[in-house]
Amino acid sequence: QQVEMDMKSRLGPENTEDKAGLKQQNYETRLPLITKKNSAPMCSQKKVEVSNLWGLSASQCMDSSLPLLEEDVMKSILSPTQPRLIPPAAKRTLQTPPVVSSAAAFQELHRQPRKLAVDTITLPNSKEAIYGTCSSRKGNVAPLPSSSSVLPARKSKPVWTSPAQQLASELQVPSQIQGPYFDGSIAVHHGTIDQKAAGFLAFKHRYCSSWRSIASFLEHTEKLLKAYAVPLATINCKKLVEVASDSKLSENPTKRDILSVMKNQSAVEKLFNQPGQRYKGQGGPEIAATKIQATWRCYRAREACLRFRQQQWASGVIATSWLLHYHMARVKKTLKDSRQRHLENFYSRAKHLAANWNRIRTSRRTIIHIPSLGYSQCVREHIPDLALQQNLQMGRLCDILDANVDVIYICPLHLSEELLQYYNKLLGLQAAVRSGNPEDMGDLQDRFKILTPEAINSFPKHHMCLATQLKYSPKTIQRIQMLIQSRDAYIVGGVPHKDDLAVADMLNVPILGSGPEVAHLYSTKSGSKRIFASACVPTPPGGSDIYSSEQMIGVLSQLIITNMEVQRWLFKVNDESGGNGTAYCDILSHLKCYSWLQEEQQRYSPESWSEKWAHEPALVKISQELPGLLAQHVQPVNEKRFPTWETFLQTFLTQGGVIEAFPLSDSITNLTVDMLIEPTGRIQVVSCGEQLHAEGPLRCSGTAVPQRAVDPTVLHSLCFRIGESCKSKGVLGYFSVDFVAFIHPQTMEQQVWATDLDLCYSDQLAWTQLMLYLTDGKLDCHLSPLEVSLGSKEMESQGVQQEEIRTPSPPSSRCAVASSQLRHSSLAGIYYHVLLQRCKAHGVGFDLQEKQGTVFLLYEEEKQCRLGMITIGEDLQGVLLTFARNLFIIHQEISAPNMQGETNFKMALEGIKAILGVTAENTLSLGEEQPLKADALEE
Repeated sequence: QQVEMDMKSRLGPENTEDKAGLKQQNYETRLPLITKKNSAPMCSQKKVEVSNLWGLSASQCMDSSLPLLEEDVMKSILSPTQPRLIPPAAKRTLQTPPVVSSAAAFQELHRQPRKLAVDTITLPNSKEAIYGTCSSRKGNVAPLPSSSSVLPARKSKPVWTSPAQQLASELQVPSQIQGPYFDGSIAVHHGTIDQKAAGFLAFKHRYCSSWRSIASFLEHTEKLLKAYAVPLATINCKKLVEVASDSKLSENPTKRDILSVMKNQSAVEKLFNQPGQRYKGQGGPEIAATKIQATWRCYRAREACLRFRQQQWASGVIATSWLLHYHMARVKKTLKDSRQRHLENFYSRAKHLAANWNRIRTSRRTIIHIPSLGYSQCVREHIPDLALQQNLQMGRLCDILDANVDVIYICPLHLSEELLQYYNKLLGLQAAVRSGNPEDMGDLQDRFKILTPEAINSFPKHHMCLATQLKYSPKTIQRIQMLIQSRDAYIVGGVPHKDDLAVADMLNVPILGSGPEVAHLYSTKSGSKRIFASACVPTPPGGSDIYSSEQMIGVLSQLIITNMEVQRWLFKVNDESGGNGTAYCDILSHLKCYSWLQEEQQRYSPESWSEKWAHEPALVKISQELPGLLAQHVQPVNEKRFPTWETFLQTFLTQGGVIEAFPLSDSITNLTVDMLIEPTGRIQVVSCGEQLHAEGPLRCSGTAVPQRAVDPTVLHSLCFRIGESCKSKGVLGYFSVDFVAFIHPQTMEQQVWATDLDLCYSDQLAWTQLMLYLTDGKLDCHLSPLEVSLGSKEMESQGVQQEEIRTPSPPSSRCAVASSQLRHSSLAGIYYHVLLQRCKAHGVGFDLQEKQGTVFLLYEEEKQCRLGMITIGEDLQGVLLTFARNLFIIHQEISAPNMQGETNFKMALEGIKAILGVTAENTLSLGEEQPLKADALEE
């Protein structure tokens, strides 16, 4: 309504009603007041040239003074779509026309309420002719068709027309651009739209209301097509209107938006994607030059960035490495200082212990037993069931046999209440053993404590020794401190470790043992050879401290030449124990040049053969043959850990080892002697026994105490020489020495070789403590008997009737067989108390009056596959038979006929047979039972 009234007022300025309506609506449309219709004379005015009237701006009209007639001014030539073309303040004078004007017939424009009359104008050629708008509010003139499209004037009747009428005739839209001739598409040739095309003019006229957004879109389209030198593109006008109406004027259309309005989109897009096409269009060389410069600068910048990032990364790595190195160095220095402080405190407390030992060992004291296996990490990783192996010395609890001693036992496993009650009853037998009356059993729970560190489950895969676990268990440390408060105490450990010193420093108590460095040095196979050499005790022929393959071949070749009677040679790894790091080879049986070697020896006299120059040809020949011989015929003892010679050789050369000769007899006896070097320097032998070899001649699975294979005087002499040598090296506390005894086939005399040295508390010593606790006896290792007192016997005197005379019985000797290596998989299927009841039903138990029988040691309940057993009797043969009978009963009670389980009981029987000298055809008498053949357990 506003536009309509505005148009009426402009077409009829003399109509006062329209003006009044505009004033009431406050449209503030100002029109010139014309009182006359007299025409003014024509005057020369400056013409404004435009190529299209639709692009004529208001400013151009304001600056020009066109000659207008008075009636044209009154009627106004303002277009309804372009208001305020002539400002109201403009003064226009029109010349008197030379020809009388008359009405001309015009075709009615589409959607035009009035016909416009404009004087003849020359239009400039500018872009505003194409991208003008039709908005009446913005003050812009809508584009008009060019003068060539205006209907020509009639020539038959030349009638003069006014300039306004001529302009109106020029604004008339030609009929060929309407309706049926518009196909809805615009062709763009080489990035230019033909603004004179009829289709374009019709499209522009139809969408004049939204032409501003369409024109902006078309402008960007032309730029893009010119930039890529597109020869032909067809625009879908319908799609163009939709996209242009959806886009914002402030945002430029994207390439995807422009492509979306193309009818030949695929062809245009293919041209867009063609490499180098952008540089063929408008401004292509400049853009190419810019691209080249930008690419080169980008390359330089990227190279600089990469170089900077590499330098930054390198500096970060260097900084991080330095920080780690500095932190590691600081931690190492802290640990080194801490270790040094622990070591200094260890020696300081050892001196205090030595100065007060005579008082401490006879006064009230507490012994803290830590059965830790402080081997190196690589050795601990290959020990199966490390926690169980550290708990095989439960016999340490029997130190409470001394009334002045209280025991704190650090257990590496959680013991159930049932096991704790079992050990409480076992240790309560002390009073009953002395009196011989079972009713005298006491409760000694206040005399011993079994503590388990809380850190045993915190490091399940670290293979830590017990001392390390105790170090990281502050609650257990605090409880031990409360138990030893204001009391003399000292630690008895296992295999020494640096963390033993840390625990001793935390508890502020001394250690009855050697320092870790000393113990590690002389507990190795090579270190023990040095101890034996300084003690001047006989040892097997061999070589030590071997760390290379060439050295091993050279040493072994020389040993073969100088000891041609030795059939088997042993290879022992330095840090291993229990036969796990041992391998053997019967070299003479497989040495091809042995016959030649014997002939070579016979060529020389004994004096000449002892010279090294005589051995050179033999050394060369043997050295060439040994590598292949060893690879084929060496047999490791622990085949699970060392399945091949190569794996054993790698460990042997890494840790170092020794080569020694096997005894020259098939019948040998292995002995273990436990000794103690007190802080005052006193040396004493505390235990001695013979080894049981159930799983081969090189692995110990039990012990028989006391030993009876070697003259005690000879053995005592050897042990004290070794003890003196150890004391000179700084060894302190408990240690054990292994010997091998055999009859030499040539001299027929017994020879005793020292073979191994362990600077730790042994399993045999723990069994000996339990044996002494159960029998209340005394072990004299100088004479090798175990004497026990059976108490007094009641007898009737011949001279006095009904009078009882109590006479003390003479001392009786005892011996024991013990093993902590009994394994049976079926033990996990039965409760311990059920097993003990069944054994009791078969007569397996301990007689307190006779001080003989069988006692079991129970280690754990989680896997429950290991059992310890000790059998005490009057003679060794009877004890061995009882031990074998007990194994048979246990096997029968826990095994089903069709499920025998995995066990080493048969191997134990074979070891017993070897001691007794029983052949496979003989039988083992089991008392009242039927005779048991040697292979009965296997059946």
